[in-house]
Parts: sequence; structure tokens; C-alpha cells
Amino acid sequence: MKRFLLFSIVAWYITASCFCQIDWKNFMSQQDMIWTRLPQTWYEAPFMGNGSMGTYICKEPGKNAIRVDVGNSMVHDHRTNDRGVYGRCRLLIGYFLLHPAGEIKSGDMRLDLWNAETTGCIRTTLGEIKLKAYVTSESPYIVVEAEATEGEKDFTWKFYPENTDSPRQLNAIQRNNKKHLKKGYVSNPASQLSVRNGVNYCWQPLLAGGGTATAWKEIRKNNTSILLISNAHSYPETDALQKVETALASLQTTDLPILQKAHRDWWHNYYPQSFVSLPDKKMENFYWAQMYKLASATRIGGGLLDNSGPWQVLTPWPNAWWNLNVQLSYWSVYASNRLELGMPLVNAIGSNLNNLINNVPEAYRKDAAALPVATDFNLIGETVNIPGTEKKAQVGNLPWICHNLWLQYRFSMDESILRNTIFPTLRRAINFYLPFLKEDKQEKLHLQRTFSPEYGIAEDCNYDIALLRWGCNTLLETTKILSIDDELIPRWKQVIEKLTDYPQDANGMMIGKDVPFSRSHRHYSHLLMFYPLYLLNAEQNGSKELMEKSVEHWHSLPGNILGYTYTGASSLYAAFGEGDKALEKLNGLFARTLRPNTMYMESGPVIETPLSGAQCIHDMLLQSWGGKIRVFPAIPSRWGDVQFQNLRTEGAFLVSASRKEGKTTGIRIKSLAGEPCILRTDMVNPIVKAGNVTLTPIGQGEYSLDLKKGETVVLTTAGGNIPMISPVDGKGQNFFGLQQAKK
Repeated sequence: MKRFLLFSIVAWYITASCFCQIDWKNFMSQQDMIWTRLPQTWYEAPFMGNGSMGTYICKEPGKNAIRVDVGNSMVHDHRTNDRGVYGRCRLLIGYFLLHPAGEIKSGDMRLDLWNAETTGCIRTTLGEIKLKAYVTSESPYIVVEAEATEGEKDFTWKFYPENTDSPRQLNAIQRNNKKHLKKGYVSNPASQLSVRNGVNYCWQPLLAGGGTATAWKEIRKNNTSILLISNAHSYPETDALQKVETALASLQTTDLPILQKAHRDWWHNYYPQSFVSLPDKKMENFYWAQMYKLASATRIGGGLLDNSGPWQVLTPWPNAWWNLNVQLSYWSVYASNRLELGMPLVNAIGSNLNNLINNVPEAYRKDAAALPVATDFNLIGETVNIPGTEKKAQVGNLPWICHNLWLQYRFSMDESILRNTIFPTLRRAINFYLPFLKEDKQEKLHLQRTFSPEYGIAEDCNYDIALLRWGCNTLLETTKILSIDDELIPRWKQVIEKLTDYPQDANGMMIGKDVPFSRSHRHYSHLLMFYPLYLLNAEQNGSKELMEKSVEHWHSLPGNILGYTYTGASSLYAAFGEGDKALEKLNGLFARTLRPNTMYMESGPVIETPLSGAQCIHDMLLQSWGGKIRVFPAIPSRWGDVQFQNLRTEGAFLVSASRKEGKTTGIRIKSLAGEPCILRTDMVNPIVKAGNVTLTPIGQGEYSLDLKKGETVVLTTAGGNIPMISPVDGKGQNFFGLQQAKK
């Protein structure tokens, strides 16, 4: 009995502590971005955020000054007479300029990811100014500490409010872009500056009511300065001013150590939720920059992952864009085991169903809902057109975002998300298709004309055919899980049985019936059936060849091959086990369009592309579609050593794995929900090294494990030892920022 108890204790210790030898502070220091010359733009600068407030720091172009931007993703216009991209858009706030006494000659900066802080030194003709800045994680502050040498002790700070008109309108004026210039646009009122009790205020009222308040105060002593900034937005109320006044009124320097400790503690708890280490250190740096970017841009209670995050600049895209951008931005949340970052999306969809209903024409609001291309955070946008007409009826956006919600459910197994949000929303989304399905003489159902994002109108549009098929299948599965006897079950079954096949030609997937893919196009919305829906997948004969033909043709037409064209192709190849091709396509993003701080621009900031690049890495390391956990399913041949810990899969499993010299040496799986566990691995003759679990072979490289909820199993090769997860060796570190290129 004592021997059994000792064995049990040892087994518990092994399963609980194996795969864990990480000095997080040191490891994350190797991921930092470093600037040996000063950045001058948004896409070069160090950036910080707490899920709603954000800032970036750079030298102001053309001026002898350092810019500290003020951003807040909650700041929107709310015009009731304009539901489109001008009336319901994000708005600019303003920025501070540090004006030194001397002329700026040089400078350096470092973005410390572990502490989510930027430090730097500005060198002028009269001395130096050392800076430290952060956006507090647990409170609404931007903090900038400055320490000057004697010659620079007279530097000053000044706030410059931005124009609060639509950034799309302002961008069009600046670029003389008549296409994006809205005639008859009425400007918001001018900003109002004031000072009370030693605190400075900027009030930016809106025509629609409410407004944005920024407050700041500088605490100065000798050659040191602490700039404290707070920002709030309110609508229709005007209490944002009261909020920032309350936030700053009593804040003193003695409070800063407490704020900073809470800030750092948040980040120190955030990163270890999962771990990934790669032999390609530039790719590893990129990956961890995206994990940092995710948590800087969104939190529970904060903003959605729209095109800009908290770092709004002049752009044609100052909204949430739903025909690809939001979907891609969230994908890496799920596998990285950072599901709390996905909840703002769940909450936005779940709490705004009425707005989704009002996005369809009035005649369809009884049982349908839709998402237009662009909305505000309350999902208010222009009315979606009716299929079957010459107008652009882009119907698939809501079903596609429901797929993201489905992933949130599958990776968490939280049935409340399924019952309260996914089912009522997806049911209405699919209902908007049903009146526009027509049966031909062969009893096949065809979809009337809809719009494939950014390409054109087509009958049997592949974007919609794939999402309609996935939606009906998912609704049927949901009714079984939740024991719902829905009157539409027979109709959903009929659609699945009779829906037409995907239109194809000699080049692979078409846009739709009679509409070939014949011009360069950045979107892969015509390929969703391969990824991320996996309706056509690696386990089906002929699907791989069709996917490869489609992707090769897509990339063969030059002119509009841009950032997420590469990340999309990378994930498509990974879905079919082609690791080398997946890496080749991801490297295309690095070669052509990735910016020094891992941001990305297409006429304006669009942060989804780098974030989707992190998902490409996940897809190479771990996949879990179709009820199977696939460990290292598309690993590039050059990645001999790879380590990851606590990546998450569908079914709510935490998976850790080690690969040495091109061979998988250990896998740990923990079940959080007690779902069926089927593992696919290239490990030769795996055995259970720890855990009271039976491993049953069920096919070539596939095994069933009888894991119960809360149980953990460790697998190794026969005679192998339990490997320890730790950073893998590789050449170089700190590849991002502005510095001399590493060789």
C-alpha cells in the first residue's frame, strides 16, 4: 500500500511538473524589441496598451520633439443618421510632445515585453533625457517617467488634441482621395482645453452627444518628471470628464509603485499560460510579439480586436471589419490558451443581437440577422443587401464570426456560450440564406447571387456555400448537445443533403458559378471550406490536390498578393500537413510586408495580419479539428527542435510536446472537460510514462486515451525519459525594432 501511494505521489509530481524549466524573465528578454535609432512612425514605434487605452512613442516627423500618443479603442462616433463607416467609426484623441531644450541628435529604446514597458534615452545637443513608459494593466493610466541631465532639465510637455472627425474622412482629405471623401460630412465640435486644481483637461464633444475626456498632470521635482494621463469616453452621457477627474485628482507619486507592481504582476501571470520556443529565433520573436500585442489590444471589459487596436491613426479603416479582419485577429487566442481575450468578441455578439437583427432589411427581421462589412463595437452598420439582386449582398460575415464563437466554445467546452450566444445568433444568420435557396431539376439547392468579399457577385458563391454548409451542420450538432427540438431541424438537414457542390474549374475553386478566380485578389474567402472550416480536409481523398491547385492559382496572379494572402496560404498548407510550404508562405509575410515593430499597414493600420501569422505557427505545431489532437502535424523539416507547453485544443485539452533532432520525444495531455481524446502523432511506439491512462492504437499513428476530466497523461517513446520543456537553441535574438540587421 505504501509503495502504491509513493508511486502515485511520484506520478502526480511528474505529470504536474514535467515539461517545465523556463526562466521567464530571461526568456522574454530575448523577445524584446530594440531600437538603436529613433522610430518616426506608428509602424516603427514601440507600442503599449491595456486592452482599451494605448500609446506608442516615436520622434515626431519634421519636429524636434518626441511623441507620446493617446489612444483608446472605446472612443467612437455615434451618429444615428449615419450607420456606416463615417458615422460609427473610431476617433483620434491626441498626443503629447516632449520638447527638449536642445536639438535631438540620436536615441535608443527598448520594449520590455515581460514588464510591458518601454525605456529609452533621447540624446540632444544639451544632454540626455531618459524615458520609461507603460499603460497600467489594472487602471486607466498612461505613465511616462522622464529624467534629464542638467542641460535638459527645462524640457517641456504639451498636449495636442487631434481632429475628431472620421479618420476615413481626414485620411481622404490628406491623400486627396475623392473615392473615400464623404460629401456633406458635418464635423464634430472643436476640442475644449481647461485647467482645474492643477489638472489639465481636454473635452472633445460629439455631435451625437457624449464625448471623450483626456486629463493629465505633471509631477516635477528637480530634473525628473512624471506625466500621468487618463482618458475616458461616454455616450450619450457626458460623465467622461468626471471619470478622468476622479482618476487623476488624488493620484500621487507614492501610488506609482503599487500601480506598477499590479501592472507587472498582470503581465507576469499572462505570459506563462502557454509557452512556445522555436529554433528560428526571428520567428520566435515574432510569435511572442503577437502574444504581447493581443493582450495590449483587448481584455475583458475592453475593446474588440478591430483593425487598429488602441493605436488609432489616420486610416480608411477606422471600424471593425467583419469580412476577414476580426476573424483572423482572434484565431491565435484559442490555441495559445488565452481564452479570456476572446470574451470581448463573445460579449459583443451576445449583447447586440438586436443590432444584428436591424442590420437586415425590415422584411427579414422576424427571424434573420446579419453583419455588414464594417460596424462600430455595438455591431451597428449599414443594412445588408438582399441576395439575388445586382447589389452586393455580403451575407457570410455573421456565420463566419459565429465560427470564431464556435472555436471559443470548443476550446473551452463552456456550454453557456453555445446556448446563450452561438445558437440564437447562428440560427438567425443561417435563416438569412434560406429564402434565397432554389431547387433545380436535379433537386440540388442553389444560392442566389451574393457577394464574395472584395471580389464580386456570383450565384452559388463559394464564400457562402461553405459557411451555409458549416452553419447547418453546426446548428444540428448544437441541438443535440443542448437537447433542443427546433422546428428548423428538417430544413437544415435538407440543406446539407441537397446543397450544390462547390463551383470548381481547372484552376481549383472558383468564386462561384460562372465566376472563375481570374484576377489577383488578396482574400481567400473562396477557400474557407479548406481552412478554417475543414469541410474539405486531409482525411478525404482528392481534397489535398484540390487545395494545392487552388492555392497555387491564387498566388500565381500578381498585383494584389498582400500580407494575409501569405498567412492564409500558410495555414491552408499546414491544414494538409505541408509544413515546409506553410513556413515558406509565412516567410513571405516577413519578406514583403511585416514592419519593424511587427505591425502591418495597407493604406492604414490593419493588425489582423501579424496576429494571423501567430496562428500559422500554431497550425504547424498543433491542430485539433475533427475530434483529433494532432501533435506536430505540419512541422517544417528545418525545425528539428521545437518545444511547447499548455497549448489548448478543441475539447479543452492542454497539450505540451517536445521535439528533438526531428523526432517527437514526449507529449503531455491534460483533460479539462473529460471529452473523448484521440491523439495523432508521429512518435514511434509511444508508451504511457505517467498517468493512470490506457493508450489504445486505433489506426496508423492514431491512439485513443481514456482520459477523464482533470487527468493528465505523459507519453514518451519506449525507453525514453520524460523530456523537460525549455527554450530551444537558435542563433540570434531581439530581431525586431530598428537596429542593425542580424545575420
